Amino acid sequence: MRKGLFALAAVGLLATGSMAACGDDNGDSGSGGDSGSSTGKVGVILPDTKSSARWATADLKYLTDAFKAAGVQADIQNAQGDKTQFQTIADGMISSGVKVLIIVNLDSGTGKAVLDKAKAAGIATIDYDRLTLNGGADYYVSFDNVKVGELQGQGLVDCLKAKNYTKPVVAELNGSPTDNNATLFAQGYDSVLNPLYADGTLVKGPNQSVPDWDNAQGGTIFEQMLTQKKDIKGVLAANDGLGNAVISVLKKNKLNGQVPVTGQDATVQGLQNILAGDQCMTVYKAIKQEADAASELAIAIAKGQKPTTATGKVTDPESKKDVASVLLTPQAITKENVKDVIADGFVTKAEVCTAEFAKACTDAGIS
Repeated sequence: MRKGLFALAAVGLLATGSMAACGDDNGDSGSGGDSGSSTGKVGVILPDTKSSARWATADLKYLTDAFKAAGVQADIQNAQGDKTQFQTIADGMISSGVKVLIIVNLDSGTGKAVLDKAKAAGIATIDYDRLTLNGGADYYVSFDNVKVGELQGQGLVDCLKAKNYTKPVVAELNGSPTDNNATLFAQGYDSVLNPLYADGTLVKGPNQSVPDWDNAQGGTIFEQMLTQKKDIKGVLAANDGLGNAVISVLKKNKLNGQVPVTGQDATVQGLQNILAGDQCMTVYKAIKQEADAASELAIAIAKGQKPTTATGKVTDPESKKDVASVLLTPQAITKENVKDVIADGFVTKAEVCTAEFAKACTDAGIS
């Protein structure tokens, strides 16, 4: 993997362990292994496979590899967007005696209920990617999510400038209202866009959140936006899935490529949309670094050691308490540096540069 692409708040020894066998219908992963009697077991609950491809293609793999390498037994399961299933999985992990529980909450209410149960059982807790509001997790591992939003906002502004539009109307398609990260993203891009709305450089258009990050709903919502406001010239879409839903609607109206669209997650589809000229930018978050940072914390705890890498702090906006944190730095990706994501090993050239995108890849310097 290329080094120096990111300024990391924390990177450490990679570790990981064998996964307890899990049902394939949940997209779980597992293989039995002897972690040794002195080392505790780690439980991980991922949120779904619908909101973003990352939960199935990146986080699962990197966490599995990390725990396996460290010889630490882990049980990684996916709640598939079901809050009841999320709690059922957590109950099973707590009953099985995990020493550490890592969660990506579906919402803060469900997440807090799980964290409270874990703490009552003496289990260390880690919020992964999303902070559980008022949840009281021991640690939090994520990216600087306000910075993610700032990159999206500035990316859209740059793309609109390149189009030479005068006072363009901007629509905002926000993430799930139950996801604190979506709030932080919006805080970031609104810090860029609001001053430009205020001085008349941009015109604030429709603004709506998408429940559960549901891409199909996102497409429907944007289609309604475009019907109501036909002169939309730019779209702040909170991630690549929503961005692709927007692009699908724009294609139906023969507007793709004319209306800049943002994204996030540097998915294969998002990168291809950028290469095609239909999406102006995405935000790359090195998921491997996030998974490695979370697994390093969990491995230390599982082995009875004191974690040393969570040197940052994030203040929970509801409880006002500080949470020991590892925050990583995201990067804006445009057509000019799509190759960086491939060089970093996050996606492969074969995945991105299919026959349809072969020429665009060559033009973008992807070799």
